[in-house]
Amino acid sequence: MSEKVKLTEYSHGAGCGCKISPMLLEEILAGVEPVRAYPQLLVGNDSRDDAAAYDLGNGMSVLSTTDFFMPIVDDPFLFGKIAGTNALSDIYAMGGRPLMAISIFGWPVDKLSADVAREVIEGGRSVCEEAGIPLAGGHSIDSPEPIFGLAATGIVENRFLMRNDTARKESYIFLTKPLGIGILSTAQKQKKIEGDEILPAIEAMTTLNKAGSDFAKLECVSAMTDVTGFGLLGHLSEICEGSGIGATIWFEKVPLLPNVEKYRELGCIPGGARKNFKSYGHKISDMSLREREILCDAQTSGGLLVVVDKSGVEAFNEIAERHGLELEPIGETHEAGEHTIEVV
Repeated sequence: MSEKVKLTEYSHGAGCGCKISPMLLEEILAGVEPVRAYPQLLVGNDSRDDAAAYDLGNGMSVLSTTDFFMPIVDDPFLFGKIAGTNALSDIYAMGGRPLMAISIFGWPVDKLSADVAREVIEGGRSVCEEAGIPLAGGHSIDSPEPIFGLAATGIVENRFLMRNDTARKESYIFLTKPLGIGILSTAQKQKKIEGDEILPAIEAMTTLNKAGSDFAKLECVSAMTDVTGFGLLGHLSEICEGSGIGATIWFEKVPLLPNVEKYRELGCIPGGARKNFKSYGHKISDMSLREREILCDAQTSGGLLVVVDKSGVEAFNEIAERHGLELEPIGETHEAGEHTIEVV
């Protein structure tokens, strides 16, 4: 067993809160031309979707994605497990099933031991085993801060390929995991967390979004993505803008992890939430501070955001219940209006 360490003390950011803000990302990508020379590339860099999809010519597409970040928890094994769960989520969000993964690993070799590093990788391996795939290799570097994640490969039938820019109007919006991961993680980093009140966030972050593979098979599901560092409003904005529609979120219907309000009121607001609002707040209707801090909260390994035809809710809920999920709509889509998203 490795020595007790607090991994979050070795990094300036945490989890998907490390993401570059949406506004800065837009600036960086402004001069990057979409990839158009490959007709087999069904999903590339033009839609900012969860994974790339390449048509194999036999009715199937291969999915490719990568995701990595700095520690969001102190425990090395849990850090690896959360990072692995988060990376595989991109495959499920596209309606696919993962085939294999390779690790992306940066380690401050002069500060942290090989034993601690091994626990991180074992955490990643454990979630790959849960997904039924091998952790088949990887690449490592000596870095100033701990970094871990996966490059994942998956497969999907083209007819079930999910995108984030194909949402239909007059549909319901569902979220498969409660919000508040960023707030609770910040409370832990600020040493304000009490007892085991971080555990619901850890359980959420280490739960695979396997339901996405089954949701994609339903004709009533028109779009899907996962909610991570840009927060609920950021990822929903991408769906709306890509699909040419608007949306309304019913704030009181949005599920929250236990004790989120408690730590929000104690000021445990991640910097990522503020960056998120600064990036896309002008696209959203007027919100209270409470609504803003929760709906912009940067999630790590968050849930699936699913757009479902109103006529298909019963079929959708049958699949959700099969995966142990009890869901109700948190909003609806409609014609584009003055704001990309209305919060009521």
